[in-house]
Amino acid sequence: MDHPPRPELFDFHGISMTHYFTSNWENVQKFQARPDDVFIASYPKSGNTWLSYIVDLLFFGPTSMSHHERVPNLEIALPGRLTASRESVTTVLGTDHIESMQTSPRLIQTHLPVHLIPKSVWEKNCRIVYVARNAKDSVVSYYHFERMTVVFPEPGDWGSYLKRFMAGKMVFGSWYDHVNNWWKRKQSYSNVHFMFYEDLIENTGREIEKLSTFLGLSPSSEEMERIIDLVQFDKMKTNNNINLSGFAGMDFKVSSFIRKGKVGDWKNHFTVAQNEEFEEDYKIKMKNSTLKFPIKVLTENP
Repeated sequence: MDHPPRPELFDFHGISMTHYFTSNWENVQKFQARPDDVFIASYPKSGNTWLSYIVDLLFFGPTSMSHHERVPNLEIALPGRLTASRESVTTVLGTDHIESMQTSPRLIQTHLPVHLIPKSVWEKNCRIVYVARNAKDSVVSYYHFERMTVVFPEPGDWGSYLKRFMAGKMVFGSWYDHVNNWWKRKQSYSNVHFMFYEDLIENTGREIEKLSTFLGLSPSSEEMERIIDLVQFDKMKTNNNINLSGFAGMDFKVSSFIRKGKVGDWKNHFTVAQNEEFEEDYKIKMKNSTLKFPIKVLTENP
């Protein structure tokens, strides 16, 4: 099929965005949350699909439905012909999808920075699970993702892409602003459960137990074992309900949607000079932040 042209970045309420996440903006801002809604939030390519799959399994168990139908993205507005099951629909809107959901609670993905979250989410005191991933692995994962999906801008070469990431000229804005502002919100809003991708990799079971407590769930040891097994990356990579293999807007010859799921893959991409420049910039941008990632991925040479 013919793909639409790659979208262009433009400034939107202080961040870079594309029309695939802004053309339904009035409905996003008017979105009426319910008190039992659970939001899974993150910067792109930081573990949102992984974490939302875990949350879905905790509440509802395994299913034959597409995961992205079960946990839709709030802000998305895609041409129907790019999606797996809605070819007759002109545009697939995240808000419409969520309104039609019969599950309780509704599980909802978002990559929005904290200042663009709809007001009703705070008014209804909804639970929000935020997952953060270290900046170096985030930019590498984002780069490979943009290479393979037509609904994001053309990434260009790795060197220029890294500079664009450092400048914050990315869809959904600056990584630094995104993680730091969500971290600040956690300090004043008790219903944010802040998680780290690296902790989930290190001890998936421990982090799922903490998450279960936050969500008010008590899975049995058998359920825990089953969930831990299902959410391993080799299992998710071959699970067609998770890996977006039916999404026509991706070129799987370039990369897979679920790629490696590793900590430290940045070492295979950064040159020594790029690493030094990135670290200096990182120290400046993070100097006033109390947010600390759980491993020393930012101080090791590639």
